[in-house]
Amino acid sequence: MIGNEGQISGEYVLLIGVLIIIAVMGVAFIAGQNELDIAMGAARNGAVEGISASSAGIYPQDTFDEYANSKTALLHPYSVDIVNISYTNLGMDKNYGKEWIQFKVYARVSNDYTNGELVSIGDRINYNLRKSIAVSFNSTSSTNRLYNPVFSPHYVYTTANVKWI
Repeated sequence: MIGNEGQISGEYVLLIGVLIIIAVMGVAFIAGQNELDIAMGAARNGAVEGISASSAGIYPQDTFDEYANSKTALLHPYSVDIVNISYTNLGMDKNYGKEWIQFKVYARVSNDYTNGELVSIGDRINYNLRKSIAVSFNSTSSTNRLYNPVFSPHYVYTTANVKWI
């Protein structure tokens, strides 16, 4: 029985070491998932904000002037319903060294619009979606004026064209 006195404390050290490794790996996973959860919440808020501003006919002056000339139907109130917002992990973006996440909004409108008008409504939704993500991660200074792409610590975010159903 000589020499067995230190075995229990050695097992505890080994067990604590394994638990620390598991905890560090778990924190890394949770941090990445937390970023995606924050981004999804911001995407939903941004899409709703984009719909609210667009459907009420609130536009920047240059956009208003463009619509007054070629898309007058968008100057009147309309209704847009968000059916779904999803994202796809497109793998590692070689330009930024981060995982590339692409959001896609599925929506429906109350009136009949031309394809060009639907593209304009979708652009407004996507712009506000990306802007909301940039604000959530305080990364507005690291993107362009269209907030495309948007960055968080582990991801780069873009949007696909809105799918009208």
